[in-house]
Amino acid sequence: MIIDKLKKRNKINDNQESKVDIPVGKWVKCEKCGEILYKEDLHNNFSVCSNCGNHFRLSARRRIKQIIDENTFKAFDLNIETVNPLNIDGYTEKIEGLKAKTGIDEAVVCGTGKIYDEEVIICAMDGNFLMGSMGSVVGEKITYSIEKSIELKLPIIIFSVSGGARMQEGIISLMQMAKTSSSIAKLHEAGLLYISVFTDPTYGGVTASFASLGDIILAEPKAMIGFAGPRVIKQTIGEELPEGFQTSEFQLEHGFVDKIVERKDMKETIYKLIKFHK
Repeated sequence: MIIDKLKKRNKINDNQESKVDIPVGKWVKCEKCGEILYKEDLHNNFSVCSNCGNHFRLSARRRIKQIIDENTFKAFDLNIETVNPLNIDGYTEKIEGLKAKTGIDEAVVCGTGKIYDEEVIICAMDGNFLMGSMGSVVGEKITYSIEKSIELKLPIIIFSVSGGARMQEGIISLMQMAKTSSSIAKLHEAGLLYISVFTDPTYGGVTASFASLGDIILAEPKAMIGFAGPRVIKQTIGEELPEGFQTSEFQLEHGFVDKIVERKDMKETIYKLIKFHK
């Protein structure tokens, strides 16, 4: 393994200084198989481990870069800010810190773009922003995107990754479930295509609302999909859960997902579905 080679090269005597210069931040460890991967090679491989096929979690920006044609993405500028309706200590500071760290203003990035010259609307959730939790702004952004899809008569693709409704916003976050779902009902009435893509992990109120309402539901390999987590379910029902419970493979077998698509094939698959629908 690469890590063994690095250790061997970096092994020195007590009285000898190391002359091996290993750049900091250039390597990443696969959490599934433990392989040490060069970041640039990982990114060139769609952020998929070349050793075991593990799909690393993606930021919204990298997701859009992989799916949307270069220089065609235009983000919606809604000029709305996340507030602190329950006056929870530290929530506002947490949001501001995440904005600075991630470079985005909320847990979803939405806009228009093209997939092999086919114009679409895309929403990509970002697990780096409070685990992609859905608060009032996330719900508004997704609802606005769906309404723009109806207005412009364009297909919409939503990539979901989420821990569920955002507890810091209480009932307001739960209201986003009904809000997004009702807008998707209007989308269906308009006869427009909605492709929902589950990525790892997608849970809670997002799974229980817009993520499960796609005309076609895709999922990445080994993605965890559910409402409550397996540990909570096991404790609640007092039963052993089936092997692979809540993985995308399990959901495919039980009819919850239409197709599992590897990341390298995702753009081509979505493009074919759009062309077929037209």
